[in-house]
Amino acid sequence: MLLPALAGASLVVLLAGNPARDLDRSASHLSAQQKTAAVQPLVRRATECVARQVAADPRANALAEPGILGDLIVASMPSCAALMRVMIEEFDRYFGDGMGEAYFTGPYLDALPDAVTTLADEFRR
Repeated sequence: MLLPALAGASLVVLLAGNPARDLDRSASHLSAQQKTAAVQPLVRRATECVARQVAADPRANALAEPGILGDLIVASMPSCAALMRVMIEEFDRYFGDGMGEAYFTGPYLDALPDAVTTLADEFRR
């Protein structure tokens, strides 16, 4: 149930993005480690945005209930769409066209619930 909802939210984020890219900004000379280090702050900011939105929602007290976390994450996407777009675009810039979307719809969304749960707990304290 969580995955289809997140996939739907990902389409909103991806479609709201600007397809024009600055092709002059090449990162091909960087190592994989340098590229990863360059995008990590963007990943962290996007994830923190979602976690803050989740923590601020009154329903966050019921995170143990099945499905509520997914609903809260999906509800946070419009507020965090700009950060998600930047993260996706920078992944494309550093790793190649299409890699941002692949990261977002794959490893990022897979890890997001656990990261949000941890961060939301911290933000509520």
